[in-house]
Amino acid sequence: MYFDRSDLSDAQLVSFYKALLYPRLIEEKMLLLLRQGKISKWFSGIGQEAIAVGATLALDADEWIMPLHRNLGVFTTRDMPLDKLLQQWQGSESGYSKGRERSFHFGSRQHHICGMISHLGPQLSIADGIALAHQLRKESKVALAFTGEGGTSEGEFHEALNVAAVWGLPVIFLIENNGYGLSTPISEQYHCANLVDKAIGYGMKGIQVDGNNLLDVYKTIRTARAYAIEEQQPVLIEALTFRMRGHEEASGVKYVPPALFEEWAQKDPITQFESFLLTSQLLSENDIHTIHEELKHSIDADVARGLTTTTITVDTSEELKDIYAPAPAIVAATGERSEKRFIDALSEGLKQAMEQHPELILMGQDIAEYGGAFKITAGFVEQFGRERVRNTPLCESAIIGAALGLSIAGFKSMVEMQFADFVTCGFNQVVNNLAKIHYRWGQPADVVIRMPAGGGVGAGPFHSQSNEAWFTHVPGLKVVYPATPEDAKGLLTAAIADPNPVMYFEHKALYRSVSGQVPDGYYTVEIGKARLVQPGDDVSIITYGSGVHWALEYAQQHPALSIAILDLRTLLPLDYPAIRDAVAATGKVLVLHEDTLTGGFGAEISAWIAEHCFHLLDAPVIRCASLDTPVPFAAALEKNFLSKARLDKCIQQLIAW
Repeated sequence: MYFDRSDLSDAQLVSFYKALLYPRLIEEKMLLLLRQGKISKWFSGIGQEAIAVGATLALDADEWIMPLHRNLGVFTTRDMPLDKLLQQWQGSESGYSKGRERSFHFGSRQHHICGMISHLGPQLSIADGIALAHQLRKESKVALAFTGEGGTSEGEFHEALNVAAVWGLPVIFLIENNGYGLSTPISEQYHCANLVDKAIGYGMKGIQVDGNNLLDVYKTIRTARAYAIEEQQPVLIEALTFRMRGHEEASGVKYVPPALFEEWAQKDPITQFESFLLTSQLLSENDIHTIHEELKHSIDADVARGLTTTTITVDTSEELKDIYAPAPAIVAATGERSEKRFIDALSEGLKQAMEQHPELILMGQDIAEYGGAFKITAGFVEQFGRERVRNTPLCESAIIGAALGLSIAGFKSMVEMQFADFVTCGFNQVVNNLAKIHYRWGQPADVVIRMPAGGGVGAGPFHSQSNEAWFTHVPGLKVVYPATPEDAKGLLTAAIADPNPVMYFEHKALYRSVSGQVPDGYYTVEIGKARLVQPGDDVSIITYGSGVHWALEYAQQHPALSIAILDLRTLLPLDYPAIRDAVAATGKVLVLHEDTLTGGFGAEISAWIAEHCFHLLDAPVIRCASLDTPVPFAAALEKNFLSKARLDKCIQQLIAW
């Protein structure tokens, strides 16, 4: 193996060697601890160290890296203390995730490392967002994301590379092609000759490198970094290597032909680099032995400090508290008010949020010059510019991932789903990245996803769903669903000010059909607080979104009934005291929503009332929901589908008790 040292000094080469050897010796120690039952799981990177170490050495210390579970060399080269890493691997309270995450599924802002989730691909899109942040700040920096050859089969790989290419982002995508995805060989993973060939399809630079040659990896990444910064373009690098142990230790390697191990053992990155240093007379055999012993002694000392038998002190209140980052104080409404349609209140709130938060970036399909499918961002490009109001490719998952990357880099973002139905294409990023990251390692996901939802507009099954219940089941998200123009504006500004991920539902049928008095200035409405629309003595309707207007209309049409109406406004977190008060007011409760019946959010409300307010009830809680079918297109079918068609029947059933 040839090593091109070019302008590297003798001291640098020796330092590189120590950086390369260190994670190998740690792994050997960890495999021993695994057999002793002192750690529970290990994903080995033995034989692949040159990629993680070389890439990390090639970047500045404040450039973000998105590693995977075989990239111990990233963590060690960024000088993360081994004793604390060991506490992380044991699930200790003193680790990087308070015992909440396993192995390398964590991050550290101090070390500019964003840890993986098991789904692999989402890391690539986060790198897009961080690279975008560098670009917006005019910083000469890159972001680097690792993936394996198996990860290139995921849709997120395509989306992330496409977004990076279209936007011209300074990001490096580094494929560790180690021959196997668990037991799946490359012959069953992809059909092209080389994965790097995929770069041309995205119009980006592609480079293949010997992943076992430390200096080749280092120089390739350095060159790619300089190119990405100067040209403001992404680079795809395929590093060829081999996984010398199982996917993880329990899975074994029986599926790998023994000849492959023999072949790649001859290419071991450490023995090859040691041979180069010996031949170059930079180190002697005695020097190498001394370095081994010094590192082993250091590792033993760190292991002695890091091994703990202390059990975690479980504090439920602390667990629940860390689901969300602290939210800012509410800004009260002051000054003049004027009549505004629902859609105009949304647009005004978004515009004022852009003025309030210079770091806020808007992203979505057709939201720039076209103004969005519903024209909510019309005129925004002229006022705020295309850097902050960004059209996106049809890559919902990558854009949500990029939004998280922006958050990691200190920006706020709003992602507009053209229709709430389309969020399915980005579901993984929402429920596994945005929702969990603060609980996992304290990183806020400062992202709002606007969700134009609901039926009644003749749009059929894929543009009309009420899918809020998909997200109320996910700890870490906030779910907002306003019914009035005043709340639409105030809850949107509150959602953007909040550093937590907010799914902001806005009913399309209300856009131009509902008007009301709205404060003209900037204000926020507290997330998690319901609103009593009107008091009543006979029946309480608990609802949100379009259901508020259906309930008001019904109450006006039936003046003999005294109907209390509670507008939840926020579904997660839920205002339980307000629900209790609504139950106590009448003893007869109808839960009304547009979503389908089975598994709809009304079931959660009904169950909570039955569990906590049973003594206040004079009748069973009745749910009024839409049919358990997709949303039909034909007007007559859609009218029959919607829960409004059964509202009178449900109320009559309730008052008959």
